[in-house]
Amino acid sequence: MQQNTAQRLAALLALLVAACGLAVVASPATAAPRLLAAPGDTGDDGEGGSKSLIEQLEKASSGYVAAKKKLKTSKEQQTKLTSELKRLDTELGPQQEQLDLIATQAYTAGRAGPMSAMLAADSAEGFLGRAETLAIVAADQSRAINGLKTTREDRQKAKDSIDIAIKDQQKQVTVMAKQKAKAEAALKAANQGSDTSSSSDGGGSADAEPGPSGSSCNQDDPTGTGGCITATLLHAYKQARADGFTRFTKCWRTQNSGEHPKGRACDFSAEKGTFGGDATGADKTYGNNLANYFINNADDLDVLYVIWYRRIWLPSSGWKSYSGAGGDPSSDHTNHVHLSVN
Repeated sequence: MQQNTAQRLAALLALLVAACGLAVVASPATAAPRLLAAPGDTGDDGEGGSKSLIEQLEKASSGYVAAKKKLKTSKEQQTKLTSELKRLDTELGPQQEQLDLIATQAYTAGRAGPMSAMLAADSAEGFLGRAETLAIVAADQSRAINGLKTTREDRQKAKDSIDIAIKDQQKQVTVMAKQKAKAEAALKAANQGSDTSSSSDGGGSADAEPGPSGSSCNQDDPTGTGGCITATLLHAYKQARADGFTRFTKCWRTQNSGEHPKGRACDFSAEKGTFGGDATGADKTYGNNLANYFINNADDLDVLYVIWYRRIWLPSSGWKSYSGAGGDPSSDHTNHVHLSVN
């Protein structure tokens, strides 16, 4: 009887051990962690939208930025021309007064004035001296007339150039408005693009140095991809790192659309070591600060657009909703800040 009891206890114990073993194998706590997809690994090319949407946003934002640059250049030229016009106006008054004085003196002396003055000389030397004096006076009159004429012509040229600059500015403003409408229409067609704001928007950041322009992918990608990036993107990357944004980053990669294969985009992870899950706490603050850095320095870094935490920032329109395509942290850009440059 005791033997049977012992055997039954042994069998029960074996069953319990086996059951516990199975439970340990199946336990979620001990299961292998789910691998998170990196940007570009989910089929959306890593920029959170369809190929058509990305191409439309690229074209509209590029057109907007180009028009904005022309507008800035035109305004700077107008400022210089306006300053030049004021300078010419200050010269015009005295020159006109001098010419008026010469005309009055000529009228008072009469037509025979110069000849009478020479004939009144009491010697040959006096005659020659007066002739030289009259020649000098005549030269002064000629210079005064030519100077006034040149000033008036320069003034008219400056005024005409200002009028041209103003017309060009009006043209660029129209172009900017059209490109803004195109970008927002593309987002709306994709069921995205509603106005959105966050308490983290618009924070202060360091000032970046203006960088070079150029769209050639002829610089080695410093993020270890083996690919290339443009001089504009390399400058933005270096400026961000110099200002403290040194976490894990990847730039060039092959894909069907977007800026990465052109060497004009980088993905800056919110985590230190890799592309993780949805950023929270200090990691999200890092992403917010980095996005604001690129936005605040958009002109100097030639920014095309910024994507971060289900939103896209466009130079024409500011922040717009941008939910992504895959529903994972990389597609939704909740684990990294995407930067595209011209």
